[in-house]
Amino acid sequence: MKNNTKSLRDPVCKKKVNPNKAYAKVKYGKEIYYLCCPLCQAEFEKDPDKFINNLKK
Repeated sequence: MKNNTKSLRDPVCKKKVNPNKAYAKVKYGKEIYYLCCPLCQAEFEKDPDKFINNLKK
C-alpha cells in the first residue's frame, strides 16, 4: 500500500520533511509548519514571518 503522506519543506533550512517524522510542528496563523530539528524550530519561533515569506519566493 502506498503511503500518501507528502513531504513538505522545513521553512528554515528548506529540507524536505515528512510530517509524520518531523522533529516539531508549529502552528502559526492557520498553517502548521514542520521542522526538522531543534535549531530550525528555535529559529522559526523567533521570527516566523521571516521564514514564511522566504517560502513564498
